[in-house]
Amino acid sequence: MMDEANLAGTESVSPVDDDAVDTTDRPSSVPADEMARMGEDIIGALKTVYDPEIPADLYELGLIYKIVIDDDRMVNIEMTLTSPACPSAAELPGQIKHAVTSVSGVRDAKVAIVWEPAWDPSRMSDEARTVLNMW
Repeated sequence: MMDEANLAGTESVSPVDDDAVDTTDRPSSVPADEMARMGEDIIGALKTVYDPEIPADLYELGLIYKIVIDDDRMVNIEMTLTSPACPSAAELPGQIKHAVTSVSGVRDAKVAIVWEPAWDPSRMSDEARTVLNMW
């Protein structure tokens, strides 16, 4: 459902948008099927990282804004936090990096925390809303 749509575009501000993984418009030295597999596996890896205070993963919470896979298999991720005062701000980027670099074919990952646009509950997927009973 959501994952297939997320792999097709250039940028995402929410996991429910159609464009989570940017493989850029220029021709890639990485074969298209390999790029697609890496994108799917990266999203799967991101879904293993949970906010320690919320029983939902960071991807479904809508905290992952952008995923870019470069030709050299470097993955750049832009993410946010539910609040600038998040007590897990220091550890979550490292957990994201560890999860993404465990994906076969990924050379390395860089995680940047961004504050624009600000996160709000409308960015959560239906799965996260169900887990958190936020309908």
